[in-house]
Amino acid sequence: MNRAVEFSRVSKSYSIYASPGDRLKELATFNQRSFHRDYWALRDISFEVNRGETFCIVGENGCGKSTLLQICAGILQPTSGTANVQGRVAALLELGSGFNPEFSGKDNVYLNGAILGLSAKDMDHRFAEIEAFAEIGDFIHQPVKTYSSGMTVRLAFAVAIHLDPEILLVDEALSVGDVYFRQRCMRKVHELRSRGVTILFVSHSTGDVKAIGDRAMWLNHGRIEAIGKTDIVVSKYLAAMAQKDASYQEHEIPEAGEYRGPDEIVTEIPNIDHRFGDGRAEILGIAAYSEAGKQLSELSPSTTVVVRISVRAKKNLDRPIVGFMFRNNLGVDFAGTNTAREGYVLPPLPEGEVCTVDFYIEMPELYASTFSFSPAVADGTLEHYVMCDWIDNALALQMSKAAAPIYGQFHFPCRIEINSRIGAGAASL
Repeated sequence: MNRAVEFSRVSKSYSIYASPGDRLKELATFNQRSFHRDYWALRDISFEVNRGETFCIVGENGCGKSTLLQICAGILQPTSGTANVQGRVAALLELGSGFNPEFSGKDNVYLNGAILGLSAKDMDHRFAEIEAFAEIGDFIHQPVKTYSSGMTVRLAFAVAIHLDPEILLVDEALSVGDVYFRQRCMRKVHELRSRGVTILFVSHSTGDVKAIGDRAMWLNHGRIEAIGKTDIVVSKYLAAMAQKDASYQEHEIPEAGEYRGPDEIVTEIPNIDHRFGDGRAEILGIAAYSEAGKQLSELSPSTTVVVRISVRAKKNLDRPIVGFMFRNNLGVDFAGTNTAREGYVLPPLPEGEVCTVDFYIEMPELYASTFSFSPAVADGTLEHYVMCDWIDNALALQMSKAAAPIYGQFHFPCRIEINSRIGAGAASL
């Protein structure tokens, strides 16, 4: 099969100096004496990506994901090993990378096209679509240095997807944009995927990874921990992160499974895929418990689950609302609720005060997969509110297998009655 990307025993190291003077000392000795230590961002990495495949990379911050994509893009060269990339590459890596901050957005669009070998005439045909997708208005004619981070990533993504890439590299850039633009970007990624574009996708959002990935690779401290089918690799990665979090809790907070009092504040946020809001209040933590107060490591069908969310006001909130969104493994909003929706009016929350809300939910019979909770705190009413803090996929738990098969997404309560039986004789009347 035709390979788009092929890494063979690739390693990448950086020289770390304790002070700038040590670098000068090393240069003065013509590198005969070493005043640095080697930091290996990647160690002995070997994998292939087939043409038209969507290959996702997961791992903690600092595991080498960005370094790997930069090698794919030709920005970095490996210290050892070989990296072969066949095809026109469009890269959406570090925010605004490849943009000249002194140039206008339009000038940068044409500059990026020229770097990829496209003529000015080619870019004339593409510019209207790029401008329309970026949706930054007249700022397209202003210097990029005047852009907000969101505007920069809008333009960068619009450029990357409209230059007819054969290989698209995406490294966490979409987490900077707002929810509306992020959804548009994900739809575009799906479209490129259906057209056969090879995609290397790095994200902390395991929901996105599962939704688009044909295969996945888990990097851990610069080495390959697992590679293969997306669901299997992501499950291994999440299990390791849950174990790491449990080890942290043993030293910092009560053990998982230890009883929590009804008024106890939760201060753990296991995961943050994306966070936004005006900052007038913040989510302190989220956890799930059984009715007996035992912290849950997985969800069970047909049980009562207590979702506890603790928030703190950083400014006075006149009409606070606390709630959450429940998502499936594809990142689709499956269900959600909040205090206002349930008819519970919270009292005003003064600056500095903490409020903990317990949601008692009857868990339906859902198919066995990973589900996540995205907590939020807002100020206002159901119809008119301002979001103070929202955290995407803060808590992810595996749903255990139901006693009976689940056909589709879930099993709703059902009662069957047989009102009559029609015999063969009656059927002829």
